[in-house]
Amino acid sequence: MKPSDLLRNKPVLIALVALAVAAVAWYAWSTLRTTGPGAGFISGNGRIEATEIDLATKLPGRIEAILVREGDFVKAGQPLATMQSDVLQAQYDEAEATRQQAEHAVAAADAQVALRESDVAAARALVAQRETELDAAQRRLARSETLAREGATSEQQLDDDRARVRGAQAALAATRAQVDAARAAVEAVKAQRVGARSTVAAAEATVARVQADIDDSQLKAPRDGRVQLRVAQPGEVLGAGGRVLNLIDLSDVYMTFFLPETAAGKVALGSEVRIVLDAAPQFVIPAKVSFVASAAQFTPKTVETASERQKLMFRVRAQIAPELLAGHLAQVKTGLPGVAWVRLDDSQPWPAELQTRLPE
Repeated sequence: MKPSDLLRNKPVLIALVALAVAAVAWYAWSTLRTTGPGAGFISGNGRIEATEIDLATKLPGRIEAILVREGDFVKAGQPLATMQSDVLQAQYDEAEATRQQAEHAVAAADAQVALRESDVAAARALVAQRETELDAAQRRLARSETLAREGATSEQQLDDDRARVRGAQAALAATRAQVDAARAAVEAVKAQRVGARSTVAAAEATVARVQADIDDSQLKAPRDGRVQLRVAQPGEVLGAGGRVLNLIDLSDVYMTFFLPETAAGKVALGSEVRIVLDAAPQFVIPAKVSFVASAAQFTPKTVETASERQKLMFRVRAQIAPELLAGHLAQVKTGLPGVAWVRLDDSQPWPAELQTRLPE
């Protein structure tokens, strides 16, 4: 063949070589590919996910500082960010002053109660004195009446003794009225004291509320996890509920995948699962089924035929044990795709390629 013929047929030769390479690759893939563990097992594609937590502000305000960076591991209760709290501190000082004022009012009411109770005691002592005076006047009147019948005293003396008795009776009645008035004054002051104590309780509640708002101005991690995203930056003003950080809970990691209706019906909660990630196929991660959807996903509204029923797909979640995650927190990454193998028949052992293999 002439060189010119080779040049003219070069595209054809390239196409033939490409077809040959594709044929060899297809043959190798179909011959050497993993066919799976066989009957009693089923797989579904999914991605690694974890519970996400948005750390947000309770009250509107300006971010003063963010204490962590993206990727940092945090512990429950660890301060992550602080909001400016100057206004809240001023409100706290005002509430504390109101509380102290209310406590002084209670102390004054206590003193008034003691004073009024002493008035009651003095009035009662005066009643006793008036009763003694009335008794003496009545005795004297009785003697005067006896002497008057015998003619041993004048009518004037008798009239004077009778007047003394009536005066003593009036004085006793007035003193007893003073006792009642003093008792009423005590009850009135006690009512004022109750009101003052209620004011103290209200002021203390206000102080506690403002203190809680001040405490909430320091944003703390609700649980152990990793900072995934800084949503805002220091100096920004956020409204109530404004997101500052996004955390992921590395103790709650799972893979969500989908199984057809014929297989999902055989999957029980607690069924064993093996997860193989595309990024690390050399590792096999054990997990357990923690959730099977009660309603199908991607399902037609009306299922009329058997072929349509085969399209029913149910969402399944495979949960990775927290104690397993605790030893590999640095390797945990969400969003990684992979395959979840579910064992439908517990009597069948896991094949060698799906035996648990974890990173060191």
